[in-house]
Amino acid sequence: MSDQSDRCELCEAARFTHWYFEDDVCWVADCEACSTPMVVWKQHGTEPTGEHVEHMMACLERAGDARFGPGNHRVDRVMRQVPDHFHAHSRDVDWLTRRWVEPLSLYTGVGGTRTVR
Repeated sequence: MSDQSDRCELCEAARFTHWYFEDDVCWVADCEACSTPMVVWKQHGTEPTGEHVEHMMACLERAGDARFGPGNHRVDRVMRQVPDHFHAHSRDVDWLTRRWVEPLSLYTGVGGTRTVR
């Protein structure tokens, strides 16, 4: 890893919120800042291949459907807090207030039932 990725919280991939999915390309878990599903490319950087982007968006779509129901969310690819590592969120209409009114989820393994603290 480079010095930059050594300091990257997305590269660290700490497991303390619910994880929906993980494979060799990405992982999908609840974002600690906004409590919505977030897909993260496992490679540090901002320009994944088109094939990887397509795969990650499909994984994120499935997590958003599981969390909010089909059609009740949209993908937000703006990398606000970590602009140097590709990630995207699945946002529902209440995403902005969610972190203030909902307890964080709890890591219980990859997949399975989402549990809150």
